[in-house]
Amino acid sequence: MISPTPLSLCCTLLLCLPLAFVFTSTTTTTTTIITTNNSPPSPQPPILTLPQDDESLFRLASRVNSHPSPSTSPKRIAFMFLTTTTLPFAPLWELFFHPNQTTTQQQQQQPFKHLFNIYIHTDPNSSYNPVPPPIFSKSFFNRVIHSKPTQRFTPTLISAARRLLAHALLHDSTNSMFALLSPTCIPLHSFNFTYSTLIQSKKSFIEILNNEPGAYDRWLARGPPDVMLPDVPFRNFRVGSQFFILTRRHAKLVVKDRKLWMKFKLPCIRNDVCYPEEHYFPTLFNTRDPHGCVPATLTHVDWNGRSDGHPRTYQVSEVGPELIFKFRQDIPRYGDDRCGSNGSDSKVHTKKYPFLFARKFSPDCLEPLMSIANDVIFKE
Repeated sequence: MISPTPLSLCCTLLLCLPLAFVFTSTTTTTTTIITTNNSPPSPQPPILTLPQDDESLFRLASRVNSHPSPSTSPKRIAFMFLTTTTLPFAPLWELFFHPNQTTTQQQQQQPFKHLFNIYIHTDPNSSYNPVPPPIFSKSFFNRVIHSKPTQRFTPTLISAARRLLAHALLHDSTNSMFALLSPTCIPLHSFNFTYSTLIQSKKSFIEILNNEPGAYDRWLARGPPDVMLPDVPFRNFRVGSQFFILTRRHAKLVVKDRKLWMKFKLPCIRNDVCYPEEHYFPTLFNTRDPHGCVPATLTHVDWNGRSDGHPRTYQVSEVGPELIFKFRQDIPRYGDDRCGSNGSDSKVHTKKYPFLFARKFSPDCLEPLMSIANDVIFKE
């Protein structure tokens, strides 16, 4: 073996100097490009890359801590939007998350940025592209989780909600409450009011109704009685709104469930009574933990006179301060009665929780809603 001489070592060092200069220049240039980015800081951690098959995703999410952690960090609310299109009211929600933002300085302050996260499940076949006006922050950018197609009268809407819960559980351990929202949904109060109402609660808010008209036919939507037995006898079957607000413990309960999901994932043989997303969640919580729930939805909706499976859609001519005040004055329906006979804790009826959201609004309602946002909707 030939030993290196001082002269050869010196030559080698001189030859390496240009290469070292190239690497140093490249690194410096890259750093400069990153630090000169003028984009406003993202208020939320980036969405994680998680398993794309549901079984692996749910299995992973079922292992998380049931309580927000660390306990010294502020608790967050996970706002989960289940949609098939672009969110028509994204600008209104931006004002909700970032009140009175009219300048770049106000936008960058983002007083509530550590108190919420946004997750969006959308149809992968649609061209989802939330592009809010320049004055708004980028709360809805890069918030879409791995999504799969959804369709009415099928359990795919249940799967989508479970997918949102799983991502929110795994994404941020400080997520404390999980609110499922529709694209036609609007806030009825300021962020501060909404946050205070939810974070102070130790219970989930989910409508749980018993003895509803047509409930038996809905229970039989998948076939003869033996299809749902023995895990879902009719006496345990419940109906309720698909839009709920769950505690972290209950969100974990949903992704961990296998027994009831095996029944509700079965295809329906009758579409006229097939609304799995309105049956699975109320039945699950009625079976597993009714005392941990306020049996009411905090999303206002008008079903009066409707028989087509769709609630009333509010139009531009109806939008105004009076409508918002009416929503606020209405009282949520608490289960079936005030005696707790449906399994819920009767004590929840003594506290009048307000409606926090409302649906269903046509997309062209955005302009009149924006005009009353600061002076009415977000003013307490």
